[in-house]
Amino acid sequence: MQLLQALLFDAFWSAIPAVGFAMIFAVPPRMLKYCAIGGAFAHSFRMLLIHLGIPIEWATFITTTLIGLIFVYICRRLVAPRPVFTVACIIPMIPGKFAFNTIIAILTMNSSGVTEQLLQAGIENGLKTLFILFALCFGLAVPSLFIYRNRPIV
Repeated sequence: MQLLQALLFDAFWSAIPAVGFAMIFAVPPRMLKYCAIGGAFAHSFRMLLIHLGIPIEWATFITTTLIGLIFVYICRRLVAPRPVFTVACIIPMIPGKFAFNTIIAILTMNSSGVTEQLLQAGIENGLKTLFILFALCFGLAVPSLFIYRNRPIV
């Protein structure tokens, strides 16, 4: 029950940045609900995978790939470009906490000197940020590579 409550809480707060990002890029108002649902599902599903013991990098890749596959189908029905939805849906999964911790470690090393702990924290958070961003990029690319591979270029 506590996990379901946490997932619903996460879904609600994840829908807000997805819709906000979609609004910045002038997504039609009738399509904002799909961005909200996709963003809520994506972040909550990733949270569920992390709860099941999958590392955040792999959970992000799996979730982003799943979002890409789902919206290939939805976008055909709505006659809309897929990136309109998929990019807005993955925005809540941007690794802001890890990037912030990386910058804090670097700035602390600059002002207080390099220690083994700070160096380890900076490298660990920096690599985690990098791998999550790679997972987001490749996760969005994978559905296109498999589904549209026989489509002519021109």
